[in-house]
Amino acid sequence: MILAPRHADSIDALNKWYAETKNADWGNFTEIKKTFNSVDAVGNDRYVFNIKGNKYRLVVLIFFDVRTMYIRFIGTHKEYDKIDCATV
Repeated sequence: MILAPRHADSIDALNKWYAETKNADWGNFTEIKKTFNSVDAVGNDRYVFNIKGNKYRLVVLIFFDVRTMYIRFIGTHKEYDKIDCATV
């Protein structure tokens, strides 16, 4: 996974998230919670993951029926507070 140098301290944590999700076979939100207890459902098929102890937020659009995920946002907690995570 590649990330802009301005967030270089998040690379290891994001790579760990990626490694855990790339082969995941989640069928619903409950199954995600078994892997990532701190994940939140925010509506419109979007889920927010805490990265690096909640320093960063990752918003992912997930379509369970076709097992497909799209990263919609990666940023600091402060940057996350400025977006509408249900529509990003």
